[in-house]
Amino acid sequence: MPRKRATIREVAQATGLSPAAVSYALRGLQVSEETMERVRAAAAELGYEADPIARALASGRTGMIGLLCGSLEDLWQQSLAVGISRGLREKDRYALILDAVGDPGRERALAQQLRDQRVDGMIVQPVDPAAAFWPELCESLPVVAIGDSLAGTAGEVVFDNRRGVTLALEHLRAMGHRSIAVLTPTRASTPDRPADVHVTAEADRLGLDIELVTAPHGLAAATGAAHEILTRKKPSAVFCFADSIAYGVYAAAAELGLSVPGDVSIMGYDDHPMSGLLTPGLTTVDWDIDGIVRAAVRLISAAADGGTRRRRVVQSPTLRERGSVAQAP
Repeated sequence: MPRKRATIREVAQATGLSPAAVSYALRGLQVSEETMERVRAAAAELGYEADPIARALASGRTGMIGLLCGSLEDLWQQSLAVGISRGLREKDRYALILDAVGDPGRERALAQQLRDQRVDGMIVQPVDPAAAFWPELCESLPVVAIGDSLAGTAGEVVFDNRRGVTLALEHLRAMGHRSIAVLTPTRASTPDRPADVHVTAEADRLGLDIELVTAPHGLAAATGAAHEILTRKKPSAVFCFADSIAYGVYAAAAELGLSVPGDVSIMGYDDHPMSGLLTPGLTTVDWDIDGIVRAAVRLISAAADGGTRRRRVVQSPTLRERGSVAQAP
């Protein structure tokens, strides 16, 4: 026979407090640290768990934070989603994770769906940061953007893409590379992504011959795109706007009998843990995923609790040199 759920009154009796005081202590409000610890210890001993439906009705909050990912085929975004989900759980919140699969139309539909489900807030890695619906959506619930800036957000963790692109291209140029293919997940429908704009401007400044090619995050699709560019253009280096795409370049090079970095150098952009296990290891740009997770969780938690101060965190990159980039032939 299933055990009966312990009630808040039983916790109150065990601690000698009122049910209201117990409720405050469990939520970390208006009581001392000692009282919170005493109440939580009693609740754990009795097996008390707050009824999420009752809590939502009482507070007007669901405890749910929507996490709208640009594409979960990207292994780095998978790692980010895991980190944010765990970070939110430590804040007594849960992540509702949705995947836009790189499609601006799907992104808009899912963002509106999360709003209609009355999540307490939303974290988004925008596919189309210039889309017109973002300001209106941000008026209806707290939104924290990761990667690119959005109008009207409660907070944002913005990547210094100009610096990241400069690090990558200057490193390739210093190694003698002039003909560079740039593989990006950006679609033709969103041509104004900041990173893509920066790479074109920096290539002009550095005197590089680049070709910008769309390559999806999925391994098979990225391999196909890389196979085509390595066969047609034969660049001395390939710079990928995601390590997941770079893995496809490794696969395509192997299919074509090309050595890395002897025949073609490869560079990534987010330092996924897998990248250090490749042979040779992938030279890439490290954005400090742990720092991004901490900042995003902190910002959305403050906004969901009613904070009105808009905060902006600029994430700076570092170059992670391994063996996939060598002097140009």
